Amino acid sequence: MGRSLSDLQVEGQRVLVRVDFNVPLDAEGKVTSDARIRAALPTIQAILDRGGRPVLMSHLGRPKGEVVESMRLRPAAVRLRELLGREVHIADECIGEAVEAASKNLGPGAVLVLENLRFHREETDGDEHFAAALARNGDVYVNDAFGTAHRAHASVAGVAKLLPGAPGLLMEKEIRAFSKVLEAPDRPLVAVLGGAKVSDKLPVLLHLVEKVDVVIVGGAMAYTFLAQAGVPIGDSLCERELFDEAARVRALCEERGVKLMLPTDHVVAERFAADAAAEVVDGQAIPDGRMALDIGPATVAAYREALAEARTIVWNGPMGVFEMEAFRKGTEAIAEAVAASPAFSVVGGGDSVAAVELCGLGDRIDHVSTGGGASLELLEGKDLPGLAALR
Repeated sequence: MGRSLSDLQVEGQRVLVRVDFNVPLDAEGKVTSDARIRAALPTIQAILDRGGRPVLMSHLGRPKGEVVESMRLRPAAVRLRELLGREVHIADECIGEAVEAASKNLGPGAVLVLENLRFHREETDGDEHFAAALARNGDVYVNDAFGTAHRAHASVAGVAKLLPGAPGLLMEKEIRAFSKVLEAPDRPLVAVLGGAKVSDKLPVLLHLVEKVDVVIVGGAMAYTFLAQAGVPIGDSLCERELFDEAARVRALCEERGVKLMLPTDHVVAERFAADAAAEVVDGQAIPDGRMALDIGPATVAAYREALAEARTIVWNGPMGVFEMEAFRKGTEAIAEAVAASPAFSVVGGGDSVAAVELCGLGDRIDHVSTGGGASLELLEGKDLPGLAALR
């Protein structure tokens, strides 16, 4: 990875830190989940402990280059002040002379939070001049926002080229966890992939087939695989245009001796609704007029068995429509099986993380990733712009 945070000279320096404070806010502008702010605390505290002056920058929401009052970072900064128990200043811009002056006048032990980066379109465009304007707020750079590491944005890839930089502690933790899965896993390595879209996960599947021993497929993507094999799937979600790719995954699994596990029974309903009556369909075929919304009990049992034997697990995507209570059992069972397994476990992707949190199992998983898109791209074998720039 190159230079680490401990190698970076921070004493007396303005440390420009890219954090991920893209937190959910309620109608009153209060932070409803401070998980991402808490995740950044070890890095911020480490900089403060070594006499550095943290200048934090983040995006929030998708303001698309406009100033949107409901997307200001003040609520996140206020929550940070409560969590740190020290002075946190809030700038009303992220670039310009006034912000530079505020960063230079920052006292020892204080923190400065810059305004939403995405109020400027140049941020997502990766504009060099905007990156240079941001860089003037710091002497050294730290990237602790794994959730945006797959974006070549100005604050992610641009600033890293202009200041001496290093990954933050959260970023390092993410890199270590995924390296352990992808580079030197204890075997068997089991990948659990779910969610709605095969198109999102196919590049991941094609890359992982080279590395894993077992692939467990759930969620709507399973029905593209079943339909491609000629199994009737009723009204279940299916991406027929991806049949060739599904066939390619099957062929690769066969060729490499990788066990591909698909649902053998299903929980179905007549319509996609929280109050729809759930029924179990034994066997793979789903009758017309029914759609699969979760994996069935026999599938759960088979998947749990495979997970119990695993020594490394990577999980991305739920097994069904876990947001609806009637179709949550499959995802809950997998979350419990991953937590109970002696394997080193990594969970990535917003929906899987939400499912783990819903079940209250986060502290029993070895690594719960903070980046959905970034974790997917790492699993695809891509080099993330945010990491490449730091090197």
